Amino acid sequence: MRYLILFLLSFLALFLQTTFFRAFTIGGIIPDLMLILVVCHAVFNGIYRGTIYGVLCGLLEDLYIGRFIGMNAISKGVTAYVVGRLQGNVFKENVMVGIIGVIGGTLLNFILLFVLSLLSFEKFNLDYSIILKLSYQLLYNTIMTVPMYIWYYRSSHSGWLRETEEY
Repeated sequence: MRYLILFLLSFLALFLQTTFFRAFTIGGIIPDLMLILVVCHAVFNGIYRGTIYGVLCGLLEDLYIGRFIGMNAISKGVTAYVVGRLQGNVFKENVMVGIIGVIGGTLLNFILLFVLSLLSFEKFNLDYSIILKLSYQLLYNTIMTVPMYIWYYRSSHSGWLRETEEY
């Protein structure tokens, strides 16, 4: 049941970020709900599960967008790996852990997508607006992290996402 919910959450995040949040942009930027979900999953589940979930969510996003399949899968997988690697040393009950994780994850994901774009495109326009887009993305993702992290924490401890003991 837990894996079905995680699967449905990724579809819901993709649906919301491509439909509902298009009406609520900040500087033309929408929140990256998939990235927030991947970071939350990596914080609570570690390197292995976080990386697999990151790659699968990124692949789902790539398949939906329909071009350059693998760019989001690589960037979200690497981001989940780094966040999952650091998760053992933090107090997960504090929402600041989620905020700092998403800020770091957004920066890393943005840099990885930038480098992959440079490698993929023949021409790439580099101007000051990329810094402005990154700052809007950081702001929007940070705002959206607070409710998502609190829900994810509660759900992973006593809700739908908790791990059940199997004998």
